[in-house]
Amino acid sequence: MSGRIMHIDLDAFFVSVEQAENPRLKDKPVVVGGRPEGRGVVAAASYEARAYGLHAGMPLVKASRLCPQAIFIQGSFPKYRDASAKFMSILADFSPYLEPMGLDEAYLDATGFESIHGSHYQMAAKIKQRIKGELGITASIGIAGGKVVAKVASEMSKPDGLLEVAPGEERSFLAPLPIARLPGIGKKTEQKLNGLGIDTIGKLSTLPLKALKSHFGASGEVLHRFARGIDDREVEPPAAAKSTSRETTFSRDTKDRSLLKATLRYLGERVGADLRRREKRARCVTLKLRYADFTTITRRQTLSQTTDSDQTIFDTGVALLNKALTGEKQPVRLIGIGVSELVEAGRQLEMLDTSTQRQESLNKAIDRIRRKYGFTAIQTGRTLRLKDIFPEGGDGYTLQTPSLSR
Repeated sequence: MSGRIMHIDLDAFFVSVEQAENPRLKDKPVVVGGRPEGRGVVAAASYEARAYGLHAGMPLVKASRLCPQAIFIQGSFPKYRDASAKFMSILADFSPYLEPMGLDEAYLDATGFESIHGSHYQMAAKIKQRIKGELGITASIGIAGGKVVAKVASEMSKPDGLLEVAPGEERSFLAPLPIARLPGIGKKTEQKLNGLGIDTIGKLSTLPLKALKSHFGASGEVLHRFARGIDDREVEPPAAAKSTSRETTFSRDTKDRSLLKATLRYLGERVGADLRRREKRARCVTLKLRYADFTTITRRQTLSQTTDSDQTIFDTGVALLNKALTGEKQPVRLIGIGVSELVEAGRQLEMLDTSTQRQESLNKAIDRIRRKYGFTAIQTGRTLRLKDIFPEGGDGYTLQTPSLSR
Protein backbone atom coordinates (compact mmCIF):
# COMPACT_ATOMS: atom_id res chain seq x y z
CA MET A 1 0.00 0.00 0.00
CA SER A 2 1.38 3.40 -0.98
CA GLY A 3 1.72 6.05 1.68
CA ARG A 4 -0.88 8.79 2.02
CA ILE A 5 0.07 12.23 3.25
CA MET A 6 -2.29 15.05 4.17
CA HIS A 7 -1.45 18.73 4.19
CA ILE A 8 -3.85 20.63 6.43
CA ASP A 9 -3.86 24.42 6.20
CA LEU A 10 -6.11 26.75 8.20
CA ASP A 11 -7.72 29.41 6.01
CA ALA A 12 -6.67 33.03 6.71
CA PHE A 13 -5.73 31.83 10.18
CA PHE A 14 -5.26 35.06 12.17
CA VAL A 15 -8.37 36.60 10.62
CA SER A 16 -10.40 33.40 11.12
CA VAL A 17 -9.55 33.35 14.82
CA GLU A 18 -10.73 36.95 15.15
CA GLN A 19 -13.93 36.19 13.23
CA ALA A 20 -14.66 33.16 15.38
CA GLU A 21 -14.32 35.35 18.47
CA ASN A 22 -16.35 38.21 16.95
CA PRO A 23 -18.94 36.93 14.42
CA ARG A 24 -19.68 40.51 13.36
CA LEU A 25 -16.40 40.41 11.42
CA LYS A 26 -17.55 37.53 9.20
CA ASP A 27 -17.94 38.20 5.48
CA LYS A 28 -16.16 41.54 5.84
CA PRO A 29 -12.74 42.76 4.63
CA VAL A 30 -10.57 42.26 7.72
CA VAL A 31 -6.84 42.85 8.11
CA VAL A 32 -4.73 41.63 11.02
CA GLY A 33 -1.42 43.39 11.56
CA GLY A 34 -1.95 46.77 13.13
CA ARG A 35 -3.34 50.23 12.66
CA PRO A 36 -3.63 51.44 9.04
CA GLU A 37 -1.57 54.53 9.84
CA GLY A 38 1.15 52.38 11.37
CA ARG A 39 4.37 51.21 9.81
CA GLY A 40 3.69 47.51 10.04
CA VAL A 41 2.60 45.08 7.35
CA VAL A 42 -0.41 42.87 6.75
CA ALA A 43 -0.05 39.64 8.72
CA ALA A 44 -3.28 38.17 7.36
CA ALA A 45 -6.20 39.34 5.22
CA SER A 46 -9.67 37.87 4.89
CA TYR A 47 -10.71 36.61 1.47
CA GLU A 48 -13.02 39.62 1.19
CA ALA A 49 -9.97 41.88 1.66
CA ARG A 50 -7.90 39.84 -0.78
CA ALA A 51 -10.43 40.65 -3.48
CA TYR A 52 -9.04 44.21 -3.34
CA GLY A 53 -5.48 42.99 -3.84
CA LEU A 54 -4.46 42.86 -0.16
CA HIS A 55 -2.00 40.17 0.87
CA ALA A 56 0.39 39.22 3.66
CA GLY A 57 3.51 41.36 3.74
CA MET A 58 1.85 44.42 2.17
CA PRO A 59 2.45 47.70 4.05
CA LEU A 60 -0.61 48.63 6.08
CA VAL A 61 -0.69 52.10 4.55
CA LYS A 62 -1.02 50.61 1.06
CA ALA A 63 -3.64 48.12 2.29
CA SER A 64 -5.72 50.99 3.68
CA ARG A 65 -5.44 52.85 0.41
CA LEU A 66 -6.57 49.84 -1.66
CA CYS A 67 -9.40 48.92 0.71
CA PRO A 68 -10.35 51.90 2.91
CA GLN A 69 -13.41 50.08 4.25
CA ALA A 70 -11.28 47.26 5.68
CA ILE A 71 -11.39 46.60 9.42
CA PHE A 72 -7.86 46.70 10.83
CA ILE A 73 -7.02 44.64 13.93
CA GLN A 74 -3.79 44.73 15.92
CA GLY A 75 -3.79 40.99 16.56
CA SER A 76 -2.83 38.88 19.56
CA PHE A 77 -0.16 36.20 19.33
CA PRO A 78 -1.20 34.44 22.59
CA LYS A 79 -4.69 34.02 21.14
CA TYR A 80 -3.34 32.54 17.90
CA ARG A 81 -0.87 30.35 19.77
CA ASP A 82 -3.71 28.85 21.84
CA ALA A 83 -5.82 28.22 18.74
CA SER A 84 -2.83 26.60 17.05
CA ALA A 85 -2.27 24.29 20.02
CA LYS A 86 -5.91 23.13 19.82
CA PHE A 87 -5.55 22.63 16.05
CA MET A 88 -2.48 20.43 16.50
CA SER A 89 -4.22 18.50 19.28
CA ILE A 90 -7.11 17.69 16.93
CA LEU A 91 -4.70 16.41 14.27
CA ALA A 92 -2.85 14.28 16.81
CA ASP A 93 -6.13 12.49 17.58
CA PHE A 94 -6.15 11.18 14.00
CA SER A 95 -2.48 10.19 13.61
CA PRO A 96 0.61 10.39 15.82
CA TYR A 97 2.72 11.11 12.75
CA LEU A 98 2.41 14.88 12.68
CA GLU A 99 4.77 17.58 11.36
CA PRO A 100 3.73 21.16 12.17
CA MET A 101 4.88 23.74 9.61
CA GLY A 102 4.04 26.82 11.64
CA LEU A 103 0.99 27.86 13.62
CA ASP A 104 -1.58 27.16 10.94
CA GLU A 105 -0.45 24.23 8.83
CA ALA A 106 0.87 20.70 9.23
CA TYR A 107 1.56 17.46 7.43
CA LEU A 108 -0.11 14.30 8.66
CA ASP A 109 0.90 10.77 7.68
CA ALA A 110 -2.47 9.07 7.31
CA THR A 111 -1.10 5.76 6.00
CA GLY A 112 -2.99 2.85 7.53
CA PHE A 113 -5.48 5.01 9.44
CA GLU A 114 -8.10 5.07 6.71
CA SER A 115 -9.68 1.82 7.90
CA ILE A 116 -10.80 3.55 11.10
CA HIS A 117 -12.71 6.22 9.17
CA GLY A 118 -13.73 4.41 5.98
CA SER A 119 -11.28 6.13 3.64
CA HIS A 120 -8.61 8.82 3.62
CA TYR A 121 -11.15 11.25 2.16
CA GLN A 122 -13.62 10.55 4.95
CA MET A 123 -10.81 10.88 7.49
CA ALA A 124 -9.95 14.32 6.12
CA ALA A 125 -13.62 15.32 6.13
CA LYS A 126 -13.82 14.41 9.83
CA ILE A 127 -10.70 16.49 10.54
CA LYS A 128 -12.29 19.49 8.82
CA GLN A 129 -15.51 18.94 10.77
CA ARG A 130 -13.73 18.87 14.12
CA ILE A 131 -11.69 21.98 13.33
CA LYS A 132 -14.85 23.82 12.32
CA GLY A 133 -16.81 22.59 15.33
CA GLU A 134 -14.15 23.14 17.99
CA LEU A 135 -12.34 26.22 16.68
CA GLY A 136 -15.00 27.85 14.53
CA ILE A 137 -12.61 28.18 11.58
CA THR A 138 -12.21 26.38 8.27
CA ALA A 139 -9.34 24.30 6.94
CA SER A 140 -8.27 23.20 3.47
CA ILE A 141 -6.77 19.73 3.05
CA GLY A 142 -4.81 18.09 0.27
CA ILE A 143 -4.21 14.33 0.16
CA ALA A 144 -1.53 12.70 -1.98
CA GLY A 145 1.31 10.21 -1.95
CA GLY A 146 3.88 12.80 -0.85
CA LYS A 147 4.25 16.16 0.82
CA VAL A 148 4.79 18.33 -2.23
CA VAL A 149 1.65 17.22 -4.09
CA ALA A 150 -0.43 17.26 -0.88
CA LYS A 151 0.58 20.88 -0.31
CA VAL A 152 -0.26 21.90 -3.88
CA ALA A 153 -3.62 20.14 -3.53
CA SER A 154 -4.49 21.95 -0.31
CA GLU A 155 -3.58 25.30 -1.87
CA MET A 156 -5.79 24.57 -4.87
CA SER A 157 -8.74 23.64 -2.64
CA LYS A 158 -8.75 26.93 -0.68
CA PRO A 159 -10.80 28.10 1.00
CA ASP A 160 -12.54 25.36 2.99
CA GLY A 161 -11.76 22.66 0.44
CA LEU A 162 -10.68 19.04 0.27
CA LEU A 163 -8.82 17.59 -2.69
CA GLU A 164 -7.36 14.10 -3.04
CA VAL A 165 -4.89 13.14 -5.75
CA ALA A 166 -5.19 9.43 -6.53
CA PRO A 167 -2.06 7.24 -6.30
CA GLY A 168 -0.14 7.30 -9.56
CA GLU A 169 -1.79 10.50 -10.80
CA GLU A 170 0.59 12.96 -9.13
CA ARG A 171 2.50 13.88 -12.26
CA SER A 172 -0.58 14.36 -14.43
CA PHE A 173 -2.19 16.43 -11.65
CA LEU A 174 0.78 18.79 -11.55
CA ALA A 175 1.45 18.96 -15.31
CA PRO A 176 -0.95 21.78 -16.36
CA LEU A 177 -0.21 24.00 -13.37
CA PRO A 178 2.02 27.10 -13.63
CA ILE A 179 5.51 26.52 -12.25
CA ALA A 180 4.94 29.05 -9.46
CA ARG A 181 2.55 26.51 -7.89
CA LEU A 182 5.41 24.13 -7.15
CA PRO A 183 6.81 24.56 -3.61
CA GLY A 184 10.42 25.71 -3.70
CA ILE A 185 10.08 27.87 -6.81
CA GLY A 186 10.45 31.53 -5.91
CA LYS A 187 10.39 34.61 -8.11
CA LYS A 188 14.00 34.31 -9.27
CA THR A 189 13.72 30.63 -10.14
CA GLU A 190 10.43 31.29 -11.92
CA GLN A 191 12.01 34.04 -14.01
CA LYS A 192 14.96 31.83 -14.89
CA LEU A 193 12.68 28.96 -15.92
CA ASN A 194 10.52 31.33 -17.98
CA GLY A 195 13.69 32.38 -19.76
CA LEU A 196 14.16 28.73 -20.71
CA GLY A 197 10.63 28.56 -22.08
CA ILE A 198 9.28 26.69 -19.04
CA ASP A 199 5.96 28.01 -17.75
CA THR A 200 4.17 24.87 -16.54
CA ILE A 201 5.15 22.08 -14.16
CA GLY A 202 4.57 19.61 -17.00
CA LYS A 203 7.20 21.31 -19.16
CA LEU A 204 9.55 21.41 -16.18
CA SER A 205 9.12 17.66 -15.69
CA THR A 206 10.35 16.98 -19.23
CA LEU A 207 13.63 18.84 -18.83
CA PRO A 208 16.59 16.46 -18.56
CA LEU A 209 18.08 16.22 -15.08
CA LYS A 210 21.48 17.22 -16.45
CA ALA A 211 20.06 20.47 -17.84
CA LEU A 212 18.33 21.33 -14.56
CA LYS A 213 21.48 20.68 -12.53
CA SER A 214 23.54 22.84 -14.90
CA HIS A 215 21.20 25.78 -14.30
CA PHE A 216 20.26 25.26 -10.64
CA GLY A 217 22.96 23.07 -9.14
CA ALA A 218 21.93 20.59 -6.46
CA SER A 219 18.44 22.11 -6.19
CA GLY A 220 17.88 21.14 -9.83
CA GLU A 221 17.60 17.51 -8.77
CA VAL A 222 14.90 18.41 -6.23
CA LEU A 223 12.96 20.34 -8.89
CA HIS A 224 13.30 17.35 -11.24
CA ARG A 225 11.72 15.00 -8.69
CA PHE A 226 9.04 17.36 -7.44
CA ALA A 227 7.87 18.24 -10.98
CA ARG A 228 7.26 14.53 -11.52
CA GLY A 229 5.30 14.28 -8.30
CA ILE A 230 8.03 12.23 -6.63
CA ASP A 231 8.53 13.06 -2.96
CA ASP A 232 9.61 10.39 -0.50
CA ARG A 233 10.26 12.74 2.43
CA GLU A 234 8.81 11.40 5.65
CA VAL A 235 6.52 13.26 8.02
CA GLU A 236 8.83 14.17 10.88
CA PRO A 237 8.07 15.54 14.35
CA PRO A 238 9.35 19.09 14.93
CA ALA A 239 12.93 19.45 16.07
CA ALA A 240 13.62 21.24 19.34
CA ALA A 241 13.94 25.00 18.87
CA LYS A 242 17.56 26.16 18.79
CA SER A 243 16.86 29.83 19.50
CA THR A 244 14.22 32.33 20.60
CA SER A 245 13.90 36.05 19.93
CA ARG A 246 11.67 39.11 20.06
CA GLU A 247 11.70 42.26 17.95
CA THR A 248 9.58 45.30 17.17
CA THR A 249 9.37 48.13 14.64
CA PHE A 250 8.95 51.66 16.01
CA SER A 251 6.12 53.83 14.72
CA ARG A 252 8.78 56.48 14.06
CA ASP A 253 12.51 56.10 13.58
CA THR A 254 14.28 57.07 16.78
CA LYS A 255 17.67 58.06 18.17
CA ASP A 256 16.35 58.14 21.72
CA ARG A 257 18.69 55.78 23.57
CA SER A 258 16.45 55.75 26.61
CA LEU A 259 13.58 54.45 24.48
CA LEU A 260 15.82 51.94 22.73
CA LYS A 261 17.06 50.56 26.04
CA ALA A 262 13.56 50.44 27.55
CA THR A 263 12.32 48.49 24.54
CA LEU A 264 15.36 46.23 24.63
CA ARG A 265 14.73 45.52 28.30
CA TYR A 266 11.12 44.54 27.65
CA LEU A 267 12.05 42.32 24.70
CA GLY A 268 14.80 40.71 26.77
CA GLU A 269 12.32 39.96 29.55
CA ARG A 270 10.04 38.22 27.06
CA VAL A 271 12.99 36.16 25.81
CA GLY A 272 14.03 35.28 29.37
CA ALA A 273 10.49 34.26 30.33
CA ASP A 274 10.29 32.07 27.23
CA LEU A 275 13.56 30.35 28.14
CA ARG A 276 12.39 29.61 31.68
CA ARG A 277 8.99 28.39 30.46
CA ARG A 278 10.74 25.91 28.18
CA GLU A 279 13.32 25.04 30.85
CA LYS A 280 16.21 26.10 28.63
CA ARG A 281 19.34 28.18 29.06
CA ALA A 282 21.29 30.05 26.37
CA ARG A 283 24.96 30.64 25.69
CA CYS A 284 24.72 33.31 22.99
CA VAL A 285 22.90 36.69 22.88
CA THR A 286 22.20 38.47 19.58
CA LEU A 287 21.17 42.08 19.02
CA LYS A 288 19.35 43.08 15.83
CA LEU A 289 19.01 46.64 14.56
CA ARG A 290 17.44 48.04 11.41
CA TYR A 291 18.19 51.65 10.57
CA ALA A 292 16.09 54.22 8.73
CA ASP A 293 17.61 53.26 5.36
CA PHE A 294 16.64 49.60 6.05
CA THR A 295 20.24 48.55 6.60
CA THR A 296 20.05 45.67 9.09
CA ILE A 297 22.86 44.52 11.37
CA THR A 298 23.23 41.79 13.97
CA ARG A 299 25.80 41.63 16.76
CA ARG A 300 26.48 38.52 18.83
CA GLN A 301 28.10 37.84 22.17
CA THR A 302 28.94 34.37 23.49
CA LEU A 303 28.59 34.10 27.26
CA SER A 304 31.07 32.43 29.57
CA GLN A 305 28.17 30.59 31.22
CA THR A 306 24.68 29.66 30.02
CA THR A 307 21.83 31.80 31.33
CA ASP A 308 18.08 32.28 31.48
CA SER A 309 18.34 35.54 33.42
CA ASP A 310 16.53 38.66 32.19
CA GLN A 311 19.29 40.83 33.64
CA THR A 312 22.12 38.96 31.92
CA ILE A 313 20.30 39.01 28.60
CA PHE A 314 19.66 42.75 28.92
CA ASP A 315 23.16 43.62 30.14
CA THR A 316 24.68 41.76 27.20
CA GLY A 317 22.22 43.25 24.74
CA VAL A 318 22.68 46.83 25.92
CA ALA A 319 26.47 46.48 25.73
CA LEU A 320 26.09 45.36 22.10
CA LEU A 321 23.67 48.25 21.50
CA ASN A 322 26.07 50.85 22.87
CA LYS A 323 28.86 49.58 20.62
CA ALA A 324 26.59 49.48 17.56
CA LEU A 325 25.38 53.04 18.08
CA THR A 326 28.85 54.50 18.61
CA GLY A 327 29.34 56.94 15.77
CA GLU A 328 26.08 55.89 14.10
CA LYS A 329 24.10 58.89 12.85
CA GLN A 330 21.02 57.14 11.50
CA PRO A 331 17.92 56.65 13.64
CA VAL A 332 16.73 53.13 14.44
CA ARG A 333 13.65 51.65 12.78
CA LEU A 334 13.61 48.17 14.38
CA ILE A 335 15.23 46.59 17.43
CA GLY A 336 15.34 42.98 18.50
CA ILE A 337 17.13 40.62 20.83
CA GLY A 338 17.49 36.86 20.75
CA VAL A 339 19.34 33.98 22.33
CA SER A 340 20.74 30.79 20.81
CA GLU A 341 22.83 27.71 21.55
CA LEU A 342 20.13 26.50 23.92
CA VAL A 343 20.74 23.71 26.41
CA GLU A 344 18.61 22.03 29.05
CA ALA A 345 18.22 23.94 32.32
CA GLY A 346 20.60 23.01 35.10
CA ARG A 347 24.11 24.14 35.95
CA GLN A 348 26.90 23.77 38.45
CA LEU A 349 26.09 25.84 41.54
CA GLU A 350 28.78 28.23 42.68
CA MET A 351 29.07 28.21 46.46
CA LEU A 352 30.28 31.80 46.71
CA ASP A 353 28.02 33.28 44.03
CA THR A 354 24.80 33.99 45.92
CA SER A 355 23.84 36.88 43.59
CA THR A 356 23.09 34.47 40.73
CA GLN A 357 20.93 32.31 42.98
CA ARG A 358 19.06 35.40 44.21
CA GLN A 359 18.47 36.50 40.62
CA GLU A 360 17.07 33.08 39.72
CA SER A 361 14.71 33.14 42.69
CA LEU A 362 13.59 36.64 41.74
CA ASN A 363 12.90 35.61 38.12
CA LYS A 364 10.80 32.66 39.29
CA ALA A 365 8.77 34.89 41.61
CA ILE A 366 8.18 37.43 38.83
CA ASP A 367 7.16 34.64 36.45
CA ARG A 368 4.53 33.43 38.93
CA ILE A 369 3.07 36.93 39.31
CA ARG A 370 2.96 37.46 35.55
CA ARG A 371 1.29 34.12 34.90
CA LYS A 372 -1.46 35.06 37.33
CA TYR A 373 -1.94 38.77 36.66
CA GLY A 374 -0.43 39.43 33.22
CA PHE A 375 3.05 40.25 31.94
CA THR A 376 2.92 43.98 32.71
CA ALA A 377 1.59 43.43 36.25
CA ILE A 378 5.18 43.78 37.44
CA GLN A 379 7.80 45.82 35.62
CA THR A 380 11.17 47.43 36.03
CA GLY A 381 11.32 51.21 36.20
CA ARG A 382 12.93 51.21 32.78
CA THR A 383 10.05 49.47 30.99
CA LEU A 384 7.37 51.63 32.63
CA ARG A 385 8.22 54.27 30.04
CA LEU A 386 6.67 52.05 27.37
CA LYS A 387 3.18 52.50 28.87
CA ASP A 388 2.83 55.78 26.98
CA ILE A 389 4.10 54.32 23.71
CA PHE A 390 2.69 50.81 23.23
CA PRO A 391 -0.91 49.74 23.91
CA GLU A 392 -1.38 47.08 26.57
CA GLY A 393 -3.15 43.78 25.91
CA GLY A 394 -3.96 40.87 28.16
CA ASP A 395 -0.47 39.49 27.80
CA GLY A 396 1.71 42.60 27.92
CA TYR A 397 2.47 45.40 25.50
CA THR A 398 1.23 44.99 21.94
CA LEU A 399 4.31 45.64 19.84
CA GLN A 400 4.62 46.17 16.12
CA THR A 401 5.81 42.79 14.84
CA PRO A 402 5.18 42.01 11.17
CA SER A 403 4.97 38.25 11.83
CA LEU A 404 2.72 38.65 14.86
CA SER A 405 4.90 36.08 16.52
CA ARG A 406 5.63 37.95 19.70
